[in-house]
Amino acid sequence: MSEDKSAGTVEKTQAGGKGSFAAAVKDAALLALLALGLSIPIIALRTEQDLSNRLVLESRWGLVLAICAVVFAGRLAYVLLARLKSKAPARPARVVSERAGRVLSVGGLAVLLLYPWIALGLGGTGGAIKWIDNFGIQILIYVMLGWGLNIVVGLAGLLDLGYVAFYAVGAYSAALLSKEFGLSFWLCLPLSGILAAFWGILLGFPVLRLRGDYLAIVTLAFGEIIRLVLINWVDVTGGYAGISGIPRPTFFGIPFNATEEGFAARFGLEFSPIYRTVFLFYVILALALLTNWVTIRLRRLPVGRAWEALREDEIACRALGIDTVTTKLTAFATGAMFGGFAGAFFAARQSFISPESFVFMESAMILAIVVLGGMGSQLGVAIAAIGMIGGTELLRELEWTKAIFGDSFDPTQYRMLLFGLAMVVIMIWKPRGLISVRSPSIFLKERRAIAGTHVQEGHG
Repeated sequence: MSEDKSAGTVEKTQAGGKGSFAAAVKDAALLALLALGLSIPIIALRTEQDLSNRLVLESRWGLVLAICAVVFAGRLAYVLLARLKSKAPARPARVVSERAGRVLSVGGLAVLLLYPWIALGLGGTGGAIKWIDNFGIQILIYVMLGWGLNIVVGLAGLLDLGYVAFYAVGAYSAALLSKEFGLSFWLCLPLSGILAAFWGILLGFPVLRLRGDYLAIVTLAFGEIIRLVLINWVDVTGGYAGISGIPRPTFFGIPFNATEEGFAARFGLEFSPIYRTVFLFYVILALALLTNWVTIRLRRLPVGRAWEALREDEIACRALGIDTVTTKLTAFATGAMFGGFAGAFFAARQSFISPESFVFMESAMILAIVVLGGMGSQLGVAIAAIGMIGGTELLRELEWTKAIFGDSFDPTQYRMLLFGLAMVVIMIWKPRGLISVRSPSIFLKERRAIAGTHVQEGHG
């Protein structure tokens, strides 16, 4: 009798396994059909101009089938893994030890310090410029912006959709101060941060009573107002033409040019633009590390604990006697100051700025970096910036895909599609962000990390 029962149990288990696999295949097939329906009007058909300037339709069914196959395989793997995970016994959340985190931080800093020389060794002088500038400097700018916005969104819990406005204020302040008044980059840098912080306080006053969606709408409007002012105040900002010829940073007064007073001639080196690129890399690295250091120190101070209390519950924060007005204004001003620093560096690096560099999509990108990395997590924001900004830059290197999808295929056109797909995947896999574990700013007797599973949804 017992053998019959065990045999029946085995048969039911096998039947259940076959049924669950069939259901997973059906689910994946339905999602692939949905992807097919969405791809037909967007990807399958494309308009091109022929030699007679007539619009003709070109089909790209190979690309559509590849997308559907990827969707089918990804959905099937996700459903099967989710069911296996649901059957597995629950395990306690693992918390990375302080020693492991310290080793990771030191190792990452060492890699950053050696990155330009690694790029020079692997790519030579010509190839290293692209990897240091397009990847190293570009990623570090967004890491700094992400850490600045993390103060407002991740620590204080104030949803800001217009953070790019402070980025623009810093850039235009540095450009105008350097061109109109002849100030050097090292004087324009702190002044740009102070002016951006001032605008952060101006934004903070009207929104003291707002939270959530209403705060997001007002900050979004603030960002658009700044952009429209930059476009229409032509006498000062140049409008759509922007500001060009912005003086570049110097090495203690030594310019990076080909003259006898330039950096290469002063040190007996052959002139190359790689020197300025390496110098700019270390400047933005120092600014990013300064942002990280100040943020960590502020979290341990009363103002940092007030930010976290405001994020968790504003009513309880007021009941404890915390001045929420000062707390919000300091959060906006501090985050805006670091955005102004990044804007000043951006203007000096590009030597040209225009309103097109400060559109809403930039704010959305910075906010996505903070959310995907894990609100309140410095390391998570840095990882998210590397993945998102570095990933979009890597699309420019995928020229070999034209051999598969045709010469007209441009992978950079699909960066927003891949960006949205990455956001969906991360939100399903890690709804609290890549790193949902944070250390408390104050502790009793023993420091313990707080797992994301122990924090209310939408917080921590």
